Amino acid sequence: MAQEETRITREQEASDDHGLVRLAGSIERVIYANEENGYAICDLGTEGDDLITILGTLPYIGEGDTVTVYGRWVHNPKYGRQFRVETCEKQLPADSASILRYLSSGSIKGIGPKTAQRIVDAFGDETFDVIEHHPEWLASIQGITPKRAKEISEDFCNKAGIRSAMMFFREYFGAAATVRIYRRWGNRAVELARQNPYLLCEEIEGIGFERADRMAGQLGLARDSDERVASGLCYLLSVNARQNGHVCLPRTKAVESAARLLEVPAERVERAASLLLKAEKIRETCFDGTRYLYTTAQYNQEKYIARKLLLLDRVCPAADTANINAFIQREENESGMRYARLQRQAISLALESGVMLLTGGPGTGKTTVVRALLHIFESMELRIALAAPTGRAAKRLSESTSYEAKTIHRLLEYGGEEEGQVRFHRDESNLLEENVVIVDEASMVDNQLMSALLHAVKPGAHLIFIGDADQLPSVGAGNVLRDLIDCGRFATVRLTEIFRQAQTSLIVTNAHAINRGEMPRLDGKDNDFFFLPRSEDAALVATVAQLCAARLPKTYGEMAVSGTQVIAPSRRGEAGTEHLNRVLQAALNPPAPGKKEHPFREMVFREGDRVMQTRNNYDIEWERSDGSTGTGIFNGDIGVVEEICRQDECLRIRFEDRYVSYAFSMLEELELAYAITVHKSQGSEYPIVILPLGKVPPMLLSRNLLYTAVTRAQSIVILVGRSETVEAMVANNRPSMRYTGLGYWLREKDV
Repeated sequence: MAQEETRITREQEASDDHGLVRLAGSIERVIYANEENGYAICDLGTEGDDLITILGTLPYIGEGDTVTVYGRWVHNPKYGRQFRVETCEKQLPADSASILRYLSSGSIKGIGPKTAQRIVDAFGDETFDVIEHHPEWLASIQGITPKRAKEISEDFCNKAGIRSAMMFFREYFGAAATVRIYRRWGNRAVELARQNPYLLCEEIEGIGFERADRMAGQLGLARDSDERVASGLCYLLSVNARQNGHVCLPRTKAVESAARLLEVPAERVERAASLLLKAEKIRETCFDGTRYLYTTAQYNQEKYIARKLLLLDRVCPAADTANINAFIQREENESGMRYARLQRQAISLALESGVMLLTGGPGTGKTTVVRALLHIFESMELRIALAAPTGRAAKRLSESTSYEAKTIHRLLEYGGEEEGQVRFHRDESNLLEENVVIVDEASMVDNQLMSALLHAVKPGAHLIFIGDADQLPSVGAGNVLRDLIDCGRFATVRLTEIFRQAQTSLIVTNAHAINRGEMPRLDGKDNDFFFLPRSEDAALVATVAQLCAARLPKTYGEMAVSGTQVIAPSRRGEAGTEHLNRVLQAALNPPAPGKKEHPFREMVFREGDRVMQTRNNYDIEWERSDGSTGTGIFNGDIGVVEEICRQDECLRIRFEDRYVSYAFSMLEELELAYAITVHKSQGSEYPIVILPLGKVPPMLLSRNLLYTAVTRAQSIVILVGRSETVEAMVANNRPSMRYTGLGYWLREKDV
């Protein structure tokens, strides 16, 4: 024990300025390695033959590697003392014996123990120099052909490249970010970053302008350099604008914002804009006398959307009026119901138009129209595709129509990412075979997803969008459904009549009242819409916790246990989702003996927790209990932590019928989901919705946000908070300002 304590003390004294412990040694065994994100668990041999289990982001690690790692000691209840790595430096072995051990481990593709011995016998301490600079010399070794010698050299140089990248970028980014950089640019990563650090924020996910700017400053680039100003403007037009839903920005606004961001005169930004326009890295156009700037990608994407929609509307063959009336009459006879005037109009326009838009609030009969269209198109022997932006929305569409519905990603056959761009197998070279494509929850479809869908829809097909234009717009850039309706170029029906069966629901009637700018009824006692007044946020939060943990389960049983969702306007504040999640986790899933948990940043993930995916991850693999597999978990998907596996350093999460393993290094993609924001709830419905309305930031006091939240509920809505907050939200009908050009392009004769 004394010897152990002495060793620990010696290691702790060898630390850097940040208090990290330094260990040096060679990798004896790789226990686990994830090639996608670089996470690994290894046995490290140190001086004195001590074997230490190290874990963390250790990209391209191999047995025999000589490393220096910086990190902290942790205790695993099952496996004991381990070392969590924060930074890793690799060094190549220098002497013949170490080189032989390294090559014999299989670290270099094409070299096994016998071949390694022959190479080291021939070249000794100069082995690595020969492999890197004179690979043709390897062909003199028995069993190595010139082709194999070239492959050995290429693999060695690739591994040298990641070593160089890790050494260079460790001053600026963590190991996980370095892995993303290296996967994007390979051995050119260091060279490209030195030449222009701002490429990092333009092309590498998770590296914002501020981090790239800090790196550029440390590398000595001037704050008013052309590269910095141009990159800052491009960043503003792409990442910063997309975060607020904009596709483009007025030139004056873009220049002023970039000047503030970069702390340079506006004249420098104007000069950069002119240079970027000349190089066609950004584009400019004029709508109604105002000049707008786009990134070239967003410009081309938006114009394509307009062109393809107009083409689809123009070339689709229309059924004649007599046939349409006969189809509707037959459908009424078979279903035993009479369609309202606007429903008949919607069915007719969908049958005779290439592109048709159907919008309306809850209880107005949108689903009834969709069912009728499915039966009629099927009787015409047309192939039909039903799709929605999210898995929950697709599942709900399937349940309401009794037809299979897919996510748009699944319909388009997602094919991974290439150079940061999402790829689909269905596109203009491999069009969808369906003659009818019906998209539900169309208000959630952003420009990127709309463009991908349109690339795959064949000319001559019917394209029908169903949605509620009064809900919040898409999370991503664009305001597609609203632009399509407002442009006036396509057949559009807005259903307004609330049908008898929905009139008894206060959820429905209150939602429509909110939409008209009227106060909802808050005095319901025995219906489906309740208001619990609370003047202080602390009392509001306590009431929400009581409702979720005791009052609702006691009254509604299992429906409340699994079907209650708290939906808040804001993330911040005492009544925001971040604080509510901590409180609700403690109330609904407290610590318990045998229940494993894992801390991450300011959160603790615990077995049994409800969690949400916070970004699109197209590559993550999932498996169903029947053995089928696939890829892709998307922003807003909600699951449950089934197991925390400390040995494999991962969380196993169930998203409905899909099971996914998240390495601990991927937990930044997850957050607790006992409470979610209104924006994250789009496209989903829940049996019971609790809406806390305490102190809400002024920018979130909007009618469409309240309307969207209320319409997420299937059976019960409970508002908890201040009636003044409800009044303020109902009174504010200011729409979300989004700069887009789609409506203008659609009104142009030549796009």
